[in-house]
Amino acid sequence: MLKTTISLKSGKKVYFASDQHFGAPNPKESKLREEKFIRWMNQIKEDAQVLFLMGDLFDFWHEWNHVIPKGYVRVLGKIAELKDHGIQVYFFVGNHDLWMKDYLEEEIGCTVFYKKQYFEMGGKQFLLAHGDGLGPGDKGYKRMKKVFTNPIAQWFFRWLHPDIAMKIALHMSQKNKMISGDEDKAFLGEDKEFLIIYSKKKLETEKIDYFIYGHRHLPMILNLNDNSKYVNLGDWISYFTYGVFEHDFELKTFENSEQKKLPLKEVISE
Repeated sequence: MLKTTISLKSGKKVYFASDQHFGAPNPKESKLREEKFIRWMNQIKEDAQVLFLMGDLFDFWHEWNHVIPKGYVRVLGKIAELKDHGIQVYFFVGNHDLWMKDYLEEEIGCTVFYKKQYFEMGGKQFLLAHGDGLGPGDKGYKRMKKVFTNPIAQWFFRWLHPDIAMKIALHMSQKNKMISGDEDKAFLGEDKEFLIIYSKKKLETEKIDYFIYGHRHLPMILNLNDNSKYVNLGDWISYFTYGVFEHDFELKTFENSEQKKLPLKEVISE
């Protein structure tokens, strides 16, 4: 098991955010959420040592050899500013931006992950992943992901004109998974949530203090046993939630005037 160890400096924190889905449902509405996310990044700049972007930063992303999707300049510029400020930025590819290649690594200096990763921080063991495709079930999505990640399918898509390709992809992205759909707001129960089942199975053979995921959109912290916690980071569509770790892990909201009721009576602090 490969593991990255991060030694936290005094007074510094680790931040986590996921599922911004920038670009959806349209550029105008997306821009408002982008501005809010930038304000959050400005807020964490002085005490952040590490920032984990846990997937689906974009509602769709694809890189051609000389072309990237239009927009997101201020968000990408702010991430680059954090990196230049000395903050380590890790980016987990999600199911909406799984065609991320080397742009963020070469232009910004992020480290990009395509699979789950193990970290040790502050003496705690973390398993981090976007979360799509993990655990039992969800066979339809798993088959679809194999097609999307197939080199031949990617080769054919790359030969479409970007204007045509982006129009098709954005339509499919929003039709296939509405960014604030009810399916992401209902807690299904511990015995039916794929990521909880996956995490409990992992605990049979591994010692993990924190399982931290995106993808699910529903913010929660669940105690799996006396030592291990399961975390859904929520999203930047309905909840505007983020995680922060210094000595312990907390789930918080940012500039959210309408406090959402969270599952399992988990308290989210401003």
